[in-house]
Amino acid sequence: MNTTIEQDKNELFRLLKTNAFFRGKFILSSGKESDFYLDARLVTLSAPGAYLVARVMLDMIKEQMPDAIGGPTLGADPMVGAIASLSYQQGHPVNTFIIRKQPKPHGKQQQLEGPVVKEGGHVVIIDDVATTGKAFLESIEVLRRMNIKISKAICVIDRGEGAREALLNLDVPLQSIFTIDQFLK
Repeated sequence: MNTTIEQDKNELFRLLKTNAFFRGKFILSSGKESDFYLDARLVTLSAPGAYLVARVMLDMIKEQMPDAIGGPTLGADPMVGAIASLSYQQGHPVNTFIIRKQPKPHGKQQQLEGPVVKEGGHVVIIDDVATTGKAFLESIEVLRRMNIKISKAICVIDRGEGAREALLNLDVPLQSIFTIDQFLK
């Protein structure tokens, strides 16, 4: 595929708006009620959606190429696989990781899964949808306990309900591919 990042973003937006944006009454993970819901996994778990998210996110980190990129399960899961694969294919491989909600109760009892990021290493954390930032905040806590630096957070869609501010309070800037305003137009 010979497309520009802008074309990829436009196609990703179309896929999300068509397949993952719903109107109605929904209770969000934050406990808040909403008139709309974004189920980004309906797109990030599809072949074209995974590819497009990986292309756009790799473009967003190309200037600072972190030691690894990853985030909280379940939102980051499909994206990290696509990012690892596409970065390798492009000749600039980047390792990925997943952060479990709780440490695994058996084996090595890890909470961070993936190739080891060395103490002092720097990472980018990702998630599909950011509302209050709770999943990002929990991920930051896990990584900081391991002395891993977080250069920024990236989400596919920022619902604009406090995530950006919550992350900035921890000196982690949040970038989004899209904002909720684009979907509500």
